[in-house]
Amino acid sequence: MTDAAELRARTAELLAAHPPATTDRTDFLRARFDAGLAWVHYPVGLGGLAAPRSLQAVVDAGLAAAGAPDNDPRKIGIGLGMAAPTILAYGSEELKRRFLRPLWTGEEVWCQLFSEPGAGSDLAALGTRAVRDGDAWVVDGQKVWTSSAHVAGFAILIARTDPEAPKHRGITYFVCDMTDPGVEVRPLRQITGEAEFNEVFLSGVRIPDAYRLGEVGEGWRVARTTLMNERVSIGGARLPREGGMIGPVAATWRARPDLRTHDLHRRLLTLWVQAEVARLTGERLRQGLAAGQPGPEGSGTKLLFARLNQEISSLEVELMGDEGLLYGDWTMRRPDLVDFTGRDPGYRYLRSKGNSIEGGTSEVLLNIVAERVLGLPAEPRDDKDVAWKDLTR
Repeated sequence: MTDAAELRARTAELLAAHPPATTDRTDFLRARFDAGLAWVHYPVGLGGLAAPRSLQAVVDAGLAAAGAPDNDPRKIGIGLGMAAPTILAYGSEELKRRFLRPLWTGEEVWCQLFSEPGAGSDLAALGTRAVRDGDAWVVDGQKVWTSSAHVAGFAILIARTDPEAPKHRGITYFVCDMTDPGVEVRPLRQITGEAEFNEVFLSGVRIPDAYRLGEVGEGWRVARTTLMNERVSIGGARLPREGGMIGPVAATWRARPDLRTHDLHRRLLTLWVQAEVARLTGERLRQGLAAGQPGPEGSGTKLLFARLNQEISSLEVELMGDEGLLYGDWTMRRPDLVDFTGRDPGYRYLRSKGNSIEGGTSEVLLNIVAERVLGLPAEPRDDKDVAWKDLTR
C-alpha cells in the first residue's frame, strides 16, 4: 500500500520533472493528475493512487512548500466536491476518463442543475422532463439558483424520465453540455447586487445516453451521493484556526479597541469557540471520509456553517457600528466564485443570508439529522407511493 514516504518521493519526482517556476500552470496540474497526486484516494489512472485519503495532506504540503500552483478549488468547487465523486461512483469508464482530468485541473468548470421553481426543498418533485429518442434524451424544463452556470462548460442534471412512477423513482441523472443548443442561462440578481446564481432554461436539449450516470429511473439514488458530498464540501471545508468568517471579526476586534464593549466581547468569545468546534468537527468528518462515502453527518456540519456565518456577520456589523452599514460595491457583477473574507462587512452580512438555503435548506437538513443521525421517527409522508403525475402542485 502507498505510504507517506512513497508519496513524498513521488512529489519530489513531479517537482523535479516539472519545476513550478518554469512550467506552465495548466501543464503542471495535468502532470500532477497523471502522477496520481491530484486526489490520492482515487483509482490509479484517474488522478490517484488508491491510497488513504488522509495522505493527501502529505502531497499538498510538499507542493505548497515548493511554490507549486493549485487548481483554485474555490472556483471549481462544484466540480471537485459534487460532480467528481458522483462520476467516480456511477460513471462509465469512458466518462471517468473524459471528465475527471479537465475537471480537476479547472479547464472545465461545472454547475449543478437540480433545483427548480417548484422543486427546491422538495427536490424529488422536479418536473424537468427527459424523453428517450434513440440513443439520446431530449430535455425540456427550467432550473434555478444555479451557481456558476454563466461560466460552466458542463452540468450535473436530474430530470423526470417516468411521470407514472412515484417522484423518487422516476428520475434519471445526466451530464449536460452547457454549450449545447437549447441551453439558455439568465442571471438572478441577489441582495448583494451581484448575480452569482442563475436560472437555466432547457429547450429540446439533446443529451447522449452515454452521458447518463446510473440506471434509468435511479437518479434519486445517484443524486443523494451528490447532495451528501455537497454538504460536506460546503460545511466541512478545511480551514486554519480563525479561518472563514470568524477571522475578519477577530482581526477587527484586535485592531480597533475603540469598538469594544463587554457584551460584544462575550458574544465574540462564544462565537469564536463555536467556530473552533465547527472547524474541528469538520476535520473529524473528513477523517471519517477515509472509510468511504460521506453520510448524513455532513448535513450537521452544513447546518452549523450556515448558522455561524449568519451570527458572526451580524456581530461584525454591530461591532463596526455605522461603518458596518457601508457596502461600497453594490454593483451588478457576475462573479465566478464567492469570496467571504475578501470583501467588506456589509457584503458578508448580506451574502450569509443565503447560507441557510444553498446546499439544502436548514429546515430540510434538520429533518435529515433528526431521522438519519439521531434515529428519531420520520415525519409522515403521504406522497411517497403516489405517481408523480398525480401529485398536487
